[in-house]
Amino acid sequence: MALFDDFLIRSLIAGIGVALIAGPMGCFVVWRRLAYFGETIAHSALLGITIAVVFDFNFMLGVLISSIAVVVVMYYIDRTENLPTETLLGLLAHGGLAIGLVVLSFFPNMRMDLEALLFGDILAVSRVDLVVIWIGGGAVFACLMFLWRQLLTSTVSEDLAQTAEMKPKRANLFFGLLMAILIAGAVKIVGILLIVALLIIPAATVRKFAISPEIMAALAALTGTIGVIGGLGSSLYWDTPAGPSMVVVLMILFALTRLGNFPIGRGNKGSSPSQES
Repeated sequence: MALFDDFLIRSLIAGIGVALIAGPMGCFVVWRRLAYFGETIAHSALLGITIAVVFDFNFMLGVLISSIAVVVVMYYIDRTENLPTETLLGLLAHGGLAIGLVVLSFFPNMRMDLEALLFGDILAVSRVDLVVIWIGGGAVFACLMFLWRQLLTSTVSEDLAQTAEMKPKRANLFFGLLMAILIAGAVKIVGILLIVALLIIPAATVRKFAISPEIMAALAALTGTIGVIGGLGSSLYWDTPAGPSMVVVLMILFALTRLGNFPIGRGNKGSSPSQES
């Protein structure tokens, strides 16, 4: 029983750690319509995991390396090539996924838990993972707070941010790197296919209730935490996969907020940086 409680507590702490930072980060994903950007980084995680398995080191580090590489390549191509953003993201997303699968084909005897890779395995989180998640999450949160005003301003208008000498291009690069770190820490919990849901759904759920960007970020973090707790509870009760269960709980919360006309928020449209300007 003590062992059961131990891994359950580790899972809960890990999930809450990811949710607390995914909420504020997800707000910018929603405001900037960057869902495909998040998917691009997540899909490239397969290449990082493949490299980690081949060279026998921690797969979270492999995901971090591949995710950062994708962000840097995208930033460079975006500045030097005249390609539409959607085209660039599609190229990197499917290219990274394809390269990972091709590399795997050269190692037919390699064992990989594809279900855990795609959908996460939060119940297998170790104490070392907890340290990585919370220290990494704390660092990401501190950097996000430092960049908060620059990111808000450039979300409203990059020209305005440029005029105010906020260097929006550099702030956007740093935001991409923070996304890479977050995804590297969250892949083990919800997997490649569901990480973007953990970013988007909480922010989308609370958008209509928030009266400022800061309140929306706090509410998104709270909603993500409720999703983690509810998902783990339902997973244990009904013996369902933990990662998808968390996403299902978040979807239920989103649906519930759309069933009634709540008199909270600004015209039921919620807060966005453009509304605050």
